[in-house]
Amino acid sequence: MGGRGLCALLGGGLVALFMNNPARADLHLCNKTSYVLDFALALEDKSAVATRGWFRAEPGQCRAVLQGAIEADALYVHARSLPVYGASPLAQTGHAELCVADGNFVIAAARTCRARSGQRLVRFTAIKPAQTEQGLVANFAEEADYSLDQARLAAIQRLLVLGGYDANPIDGLEGKKTDAALAQFLKEASLSAEATKRADFLSVLADWVKSAEGVGFSWCNETRHVVMAALGVEEQGAVTTRGWYRVEPGQCMKPEMIGRPERLYSFAEVLGVEGEAFKRPEKTLVWGGTKPFCTRNVRFEIGDHTDCLGRGLNATGFATVDLTGRKGVTVRFRE
Repeated sequence: MGGRGLCALLGGGLVALFMNNPARADLHLCNKTSYVLDFALALEDKSAVATRGWFRAEPGQCRAVLQGAIEADALYVHARSLPVYGASPLAQTGHAELCVADGNFVIAAARTCRARSGQRLVRFTAIKPAQTEQGLVANFAEEADYSLDQARLAAIQRLLVLGGYDANPIDGLEGKKTDAALAQFLKEASLSAEATKRADFLSVLADWVKSAEGVGFSWCNETRHVVMAALGVEEQGAVTTRGWYRVEPGQCMKPEMIGRPERLYSFAEVLGVEGEAFKRPEKTLVWGGTKPFCTRNVRFEIGDHTDCLGRGLNATGFATVDLTGRKGVTVRFRE
């Protein structure tokens, strides 16, 4: 099969070249990771290499990318994750450098890129699909070795965590924390529980994460340290403080709350190895204000803020966060 045949296979409607056993010859790429992935495929035969992309496979999905029997010296795949995940979680090593482009593309001579056409070299990895009843299958998995169903749930957990919801750990297993975080997201996004069964739910969730800045209340930790935060919620003139919430470096968190209060209070600090506030010569890494409320050193929920010290509690200065007329507020911790 020369270059012309490869071009027909990749560009001409996925033409089947050999039909001895067409029912079991289709090539499927199965995404068993917790990331939405886009794939580019390359076929090499003798001196000819052609590439085509992109094929999106959501976690838990097997995507048919070629139909009919295939004869080639080698098959290669390049996988990329959505930009919403930040730095790519995928290894950048591979077995060949071949051309890809943005959008839908077919490149017949894929070793030499045409920069003017937006083509660029990326690393492709050789694959050897397994023969199954469904056809040829190549699996893409993480160290966690999720099943297809677990991969989809882990993907939901990962996107929820990226959006600031507390759905940790990302393990692909059902649990109360995941259920609560998912319910909080559905409420804020004005979606019904049935939305989770939609084929495009992960795309909807990913789009929400990209645009969720300033929706509801969030803490974002832009330091190199773990930050412990506490929240005060004002309801009918009374304030209840709760803590502590752990906000990892480089991550955001949306603390769960009932209703839509118009005023919140926020306090946070970095703790040193001895459990005291982390101090530098020039400053202490604490983010608070002048509104005094009671806290304690361990996990707490306090509704009475009279005589904090006399009751063996801490009197802590919180910053006021006014939500009146605002869709949301993000409090950022910076050094």
